[in-house]
Amino acid sequence: MSVVAETGSSLERLKRILGEVADLKHAEAVLDWDARVSMPPAGAEARAEASATLTRLSHGRFIADDVGELLGELEGTDGDPESDDGALLRVTRRLWERARRVPSELAGEMARANGVAVAAWDRAKSASDFASFAPHLQRQLELKHRYIECFSEIETAYDVLLEDYEEGMTTTEVVRVFDRLKDELIAIVERRRGDSAAEEPLRGPFPVALQHEAGRRVLEAFGADVSSWRIDETPHPFASKPGVGDIRLTTHTDENDLTSLFSTMHEFGHGIYEYDVDPSFARTPLGGGTSSAIHESQSRTWENLVGRSSAFWRWFYPQLQALFAETLGGVDESSFVRGVNAVRPGLIRGDADEVTYGLHIILRFELEQELLAGSVSVGELPEVWNARMQEYLGVDVPDDARGVLQDMHWAVGLFGYFPTYQLGNVVSVQIWEKAVADLGDLDEAFSRGDFSSLREWLREHVYRHGSKYPPRDLLRRVTGSDLDPDPYLRYLHAKFA
Repeated sequence: MSVVAETGSSLERLKRILGEVADLKHAEAVLDWDARVSMPPAGAEARAEASATLTRLSHGRFIADDVGELLGELEGTDGDPESDDGALLRVTRRLWERARRVPSELAGEMARANGVAVAAWDRAKSASDFASFAPHLQRQLELKHRYIECFSEIETAYDVLLEDYEEGMTTTEVVRVFDRLKDELIAIVERRRGDSAAEEPLRGPFPVALQHEAGRRVLEAFGADVSSWRIDETPHPFASKPGVGDIRLTTHTDENDLTSLFSTMHEFGHGIYEYDVDPSFARTPLGGGTSSAIHESQSRTWENLVGRSSAFWRWFYPQLQALFAETLGGVDESSFVRGVNAVRPGLIRGDADEVTYGLHIILRFELEQELLAGSVSVGELPEVWNARMQEYLGVDVPDDARGVLQDMHWAVGLFGYFPTYQLGNVVSVQIWEKAVADLGDLDEAFSRGDFSSLREWLREHVYRHGSKYPPRDLLRRVTGSDLDPDPYLRYLHAKFA
């Protein structure tokens, strides 16, 4: 048999195994979506066991010796960075080498803990009772330490967690970027502290059913296809793609404000990235977005750079005003847009404006490192959280529900994810500037409700590539530069000067 035939045979066998692993992860994703959207609360324990079993199976199949043998046979055939198969081998080898270090039993144990902890978080948040959630957070930290120990040669523990979400990123690099941003963000907040009065037009009531209609119209205009997309209610919004043609968004709607409209646009950014990945990458490790920061850059693009623009509201405000005539009938468009873009230090990250959002993330990044290092204990966490909120944002935290319990991330073990939100903000402006340079002024199209040129440009330059390129490589290919916070700071200073 020729070398080419042997390589082809090995590659096809590898792809079949990767397809089996992808199918198991597909089932995991559906179980996770159902747990957050429609499962009765009492089903949490049983669901956690089912998720743990699927995780053990998918992890065990992926790290099996035959995968390593096939990767060995294919060694040296992945040199072309433009080759899809070469990229598949590079990504698979990286993931396999990391996964092999982690026992399947530990992977399953972590999945089970996530299912149990998120149900406990739901109850604790509803009761604003951190003490009831604390044992679950302590358990998550113990499991994270066991996970980190699987990578004993890495000196900085937090780097292990970052690598799961942002290939090649280090804690030192994140600190460098956040140190560049932190003081300037705080200065803008202090300069614009009086903006809070501008948000008056955003106060309800806004009937939930009409908010759903508003979200539907925006999703349709942005490009969501009802045959492949759905949106549901959940306590903490997220987006999921179990498989090709299956994009599931969620939002959380409160009749007192319009936050759900922006969370819908945010999750659309995640959804459209996944939807537009090259379908030939399906059931392989190339079949999803390349990193969390690149993903968050797209959610923040559609939420902020599009959804808070004056041009967007020239198109959509008349529709929104008609839907909520009783509340918005006397509010002119310019007043509403000022409200949408007000700098308003507040309690909740998901409701935050473009400036204060970054400080919410920096706070969480710092606390995650301190929790892992043991310099802040789980019991001390609410007190430290509240003190940092006062220091960074000048906000007093009245209860745990609007403080340390507001996010579900730690309940589901997502330590290392938070910094990618703010890295995504930085990247979003870098990519946006390149899009505008190529496409010209987008305001006229947005004011007509036409977002197709931006969406297609992003599909061509970012989305279709899936995980073919490492995140830093993709960023350089699209923008010509490495991670750079300066364009983001210029954008903020221009908008909030």
